[in-house]
Amino acid sequence: MGPAESPAGPRGPLDAALGWVSGVFSAAASTMIVFFMMLITADVVMRGVFQIPINGVSDFVAYAIVACVFGQLGSTIRSGRLIRADFLMGSWERNRPQLALGTSVLFFAVAAGLMMLATEKLWVDFMKSVREAEFAGAVGAFRIPLWPFKLAVVLGAAVATLETLRLTLVGARDFAASIRAHGPDRVSMTGLAVVGGGALLFLGLLFGGDLSPVQVGLMAFLGLFVLVACGMPVAFVLLAMSFVGVWLTRDNLTVAMNSLGLAASGAIRSVEFGVVPLFVMMGLVLDRADVGRDAFQVAVVALRKLRGGLGVATVAANAIFAAITGSSIASAAVFSRVAVPAMDEAGYTRRFSTGVIAGSSVLGMLIPPSLLLIVYGLIAEVSVGALFIAAIVPGIILAVAFSLLNIGLATWFPSFVGNPKPTAETEQMSGGEMAWRLVPVIFIIALVMGGIYGGLFSPTEAGAIGALGAFVVAGARRKLDWTAIKSIALETGYITASILFLIIAANLYARMLALSTIPMQATNLLAAYDLQLIGFMLAYIVLVILLGMILDSVSIMLVILPIAIPLVTALGGDLIWFGIVSIIAIEIGLLTPPFGLSVFVVKGSLPKGFVTLGDIFTGALPFVLVMLLLTLLLIFVPAITLFLVY
Repeated sequence: MGPAESPAGPRGPLDAALGWVSGVFSAAASTMIVFFMMLITADVVMRGVFQIPINGVSDFVAYAIVACVFGQLGSTIRSGRLIRADFLMGSWERNRPQLALGTSVLFFAVAAGLMMLATEKLWVDFMKSVREAEFAGAVGAFRIPLWPFKLAVVLGAAVATLETLRLTLVGARDFAASIRAHGPDRVSMTGLAVVGGGALLFLGLLFGGDLSPVQVGLMAFLGLFVLVACGMPVAFVLLAMSFVGVWLTRDNLTVAMNSLGLAASGAIRSVEFGVVPLFVMMGLVLDRADVGRDAFQVAVVALRKLRGGLGVATVAANAIFAAITGSSIASAAVFSRVAVPAMDEAGYTRRFSTGVIAGSSVLGMLIPPSLLLIVYGLIAEVSVGALFIAAIVPGIILAVAFSLLNIGLATWFPSFVGNPKPTAETEQMSGGEMAWRLVPVIFIIALVMGGIYGGLFSPTEAGAIGALGAFVVAGARRKLDWTAIKSIALETGYITASILFLIIAANLYARMLALSTIPMQATNLLAAYDLQLIGFMLAYIVLVILLGMILDSVSIMLVILPIAIPLVTALGGDLIWFGIVSIIAIEIGLLTPPFGLSVFVVKGSLPKGFVTLGDIFTGALPFVLVMLLLTLLLIFVPAITLFLVY
């Protein structure tokens, strides 16, 4: 999975002007995230210390987060940060550039049309708020006018529309230039004919086939996977297929347009969605502060006498880093730079050292606080705090199992692991220095998790407190300057926009599924065949792992959970337990070919030619098997997950 690449080409004055506007909106949106982090923190302090809460914080954040996403969206599209699958498109770009360019033109033309429709509906919503003087709050207490937020949303959507149009036009220009320079490539032209003919046939079946709502939903589901596989950005695929699905299930274009507008304006309009940028920012700041590097060095010293000690140290450091960042990708990137050189120098095989990094990085999405658990909680409408508590024991079990796996491999498969030797520098850290290096970790964990578990503040408030605490840690370590702060704020905005725009698209997708009655029909089918919860879960795990081979984690959740959650509920399954099992199964996909995002991150973080993708996949295979065993254990023994919760 990779970003949706922007077609290359010289920038004219209009392009430069649009880029400047997108940059200004991006900077404003990122600044707003920092502002509401400080506002939430101030509210927690005023409420907790002085019993004087700041009125309107929740309402402000709820509307500001929508404005931030759309404000950042144009720059996110321009910089190619929207999530897409690139195992087909990447091959086309390398070997059949005309096919890649032509297909991208079609994709972004569809995206531009969707963004135009969304912008129109957002404009109508904005004008309504102006005419009716809409406000949040209560008369006599506080009032927050809504039109400034909605104006920011519609302007951001307009800029994003222009960016998709730009990609369409630049792609068409580059496509034509390629044909003039090299002549038409026969294979590419045939491929484009197949893509175009397939699209026309698909639309013909949808609009001319007199299909039932269920059939429309299934066709939209099929189209979704085909378009994702071909490299269309996942968010636009969800929007396109859902829009068509709603249109046909209700046989009414107006309903589809209104649904698109409602999803764009209201899908993430809740203070709970503020948790995403805040935890992302906290992780980025702590990475900047070299907290992961310190955790690894402490673990190396503490575990140096164990067989395969550096591998175990990597797992331990990943577990510590996971407890403060919640991102597998961040863990894979950090420890590729920190641990692989040390393991290579110590005599471990590159296959084993990179496999350990990729395999243990998945702890970042399981050990709380976890970004995927947060997203699952928002989708399933269950307590994020309860999910965090439920993930503690499985996370510890997985970390211990990974450590034992390292020791076992070093003991019984020395040819796989290598011939490690102790390194002198690991003997030179005193106990006091080790404790001092772990102080930031303990501080952040106590601040964030202690506040959540102690009932002092909500997960969103914990994210704000944790992000501010991370800035304090990085500042104390002299790791921050104005350039670093700007970079962190902008990166937070990019990641936030790519995730929350996906959730906006998934909201329309969920509406389409509900109208198609697929979840209800699937529930009836399960009842007719008397399929029990265990049988369903085993089939579900297989499907999720297969999806993990082509989709990223968040996309899998947004595609499959709207169907699976009603079925689990109908079968009597607990949604907290289901969430933990789902996260582990989804994370297996980060280690499996052909996609394996963690594997690609490890590969990309190391010098060119250092190790092959095949070696990393091979090195990660034992960790995949351990995760599969844990997944089965949690399915058959739910109490492991739930005994701390209930």
